[in-house]
This record gives sequence, C-alpha cells and structure tokens, in this order.
Amino acid sequence: MSNVEPNPTDSRHTSGDGSRVPEVEVHSPRDVPLGGPRAMTVRRTLPQRSRSLIGAWCFADHYGPDDVARTGGMDVAPHPHTGLQTVSWLFSGEIEHRDSLGTHAYVRPGELNLMTSGYGISHSEVSTARTTVLHGVQLWVALPEEHRHTAPDFRHHVPGTVRVGGAGVSVFLGTLAGVTSPVPTFSPLLGAEIVLEPGATAVLAVDPAFEHGLLVDHGSVRMAGTPLRPAELGYLAPGSDRLTLTNESGDTARTVLLGGTPFEEEIVMWWNFVGRSQQDIEEARADWTAGSRFGEVRGYDGDRLPAPGLPTVGLRPRGRVRRAGEGDSPRR
Repeated sequence: MSNVEPNPTDSRHTSGDGSRVPEVEVHSPRDVPLGGPRAMTVRRTLPQRSRSLIGAWCFADHYGPDDVARTGGMDVAPHPHTGLQTVSWLFSGEIEHRDSLGTHAYVRPGELNLMTSGYGISHSEVSTARTTVLHGVQLWVALPEEHRHTAPDFRHHVPGTVRVGGAGVSVFLGTLAGVTSPVPTFSPLLGAEIVLEPGATAVLAVDPAFEHGLLVDHGSVRMAGTPLRPAELGYLAPGSDRLTLTNESGDTARTVLLGGTPFEEEIVMWWNFVGRSQQDIEEARADWTAGSRFGEVRGYDGDRLPAPGLPTVGLRPRGRVRRAGEGDSPRR
C-alpha cells in the first residue's frame, strides 16, 4: 500500500464555444506484485498520493491480459480482510473463490462477485485450469464506520447490458442508464463496465452528488473532453449531471466507471485491512497471526499468507481530497 506515484496531471479544457467543461484529473498506474511468493503483477490506480478515494472506492487493481501458460496466472493463498468489500470483475478467464464462510464460487467475465469482510473474513483466489488468458479488475470499497463491524457476506450477480448511444453498459453496482443493481451497498456507489463502439460517443446521466472515476482497459477514450490512455484513471469531481465518453479510435474501447458520494471519513489502510486507527490495524494483524477472528478457508492446496511486518513509522490516515472552497484539507 506504499510507494505511491507522483502527483497526477490536472487537465482543464474549454469547449469550442468558449464554455468551461468539467476538469478531469488523470492518474497513471504503478506496477505492484500481488499474491506473495507466486506473485502476479497488477497495475494499481487507487490509492494515489493525491487521491485515496473515489466515493467509498479505496483500491483499484487492473491486470492482464496475461497468458497464463507464461505467467502462471493468479494464485493468492488464503488471506484476511476487515473493514471493506472486495469487488471482482473479469474480462476474460476464470477465478476460483473460497472463503471462510464456506463459499465456493467462480468469478467469470461479466459476473460480479462481491465479498463483504465486515469484522473479518479470509479467502483465496486461484485462476482455474480452464483459463488461458486472465484479464480483469479487483476493487475495494471502504465500509462506513457504522457498518465496519457488520457480519461477513458474499453476493453473486450477473447484470445485463443496455445500450446508450454507441455504448453497451453493464451495471454491477448502483444505478446507471435506467438500470439498478440488486446488490446492496453500505454507501451510495456506482460500478459499471462500459464498452464503446469504434468512434462512438455516449452521454450518460449521472448523479451530480457523485464523484466519478473512469478506468480505461483498452482503447483511446475521452472523459468529459480529457483524453485517457489504457490503464489510466480519470477523476471527475461532483457537480456534473452528464458524463460524456468518446471513443476516438477505430477499435472497440472498454472502460470501468466507478462513482459514489464523497466518503467523508478518514481511513487507515494497510495490507488487506481498512480501519480508522493504527490500533485497528495492529489488532487485525495480531488476530490473523494468532489464527482468530478470520476463520478458515477450506479446499485451498497450500499454506495461508503470513502477515507482513508493520512499518516502523506510524500509519497515516487517508481521506477525501478537498478542493478550494470546500474547507480544510484532511491530514495526509
């Protein structure tokens, strides 16, 4: 969770008639090894030094397309989570999920797997023998304080696809394009895959109370007039009730849109834990090391992941980045 990227580029644009269009921040990813000794490399766009959250979304990893015969695929041994929800969304391949609730499920393209850790859960993630190319995103949502100790849970949902202009929209969380996901969340959220046809533009009605992030999987896409390259994340602050996406290339473009009302609480995030203080993190680590709180994952062939050592300096809270006129900045 450390070694964050330099400050992102801020982009400001004026339309042809001289009117101001929304300002979009452009965040570049950084490569991070995931999964212990048999690590695969992912591209991480959240958290950043200059932006830790988009709504309650606090973590975004983007991986692939990886040739599993060459890379070995995904093999993440049992590990703990607390204070968050994990959101798994694949573009290709298949991942076997096992958790301490006894859940045995598969993550497949176009299907949402959402796991709520609450007070504590553990799980493993392994790409299956049927997988030749592994490609997708892994996302985390911070739970609000009042729900941080809720009971662990697991949900599976297969959303349909609706057309908006030249785009296909699959809403896996929240509401967009007249579609509402039935999967419950603990704060107002949006998550959707948006596939744009070559040269297409889609104008989406969005909640002006939401901030939004657009992760580009492939293609050349403009978000509110700002160009984004593959693996980049564009951020748009609250205030807009329309979001315009344009695919300027001759090939199909695929994106993932994330949104939510600004998350006003500060969080402390370290390893696989989201808390509110260093004490929360230390207690979670101690419980995992002692074999308490997080249950047992059955059916995984191998040992669980050991907790890394805590950093020698204190863990700093992360929070919403406030713009001019919104009040004092949070502690960094």
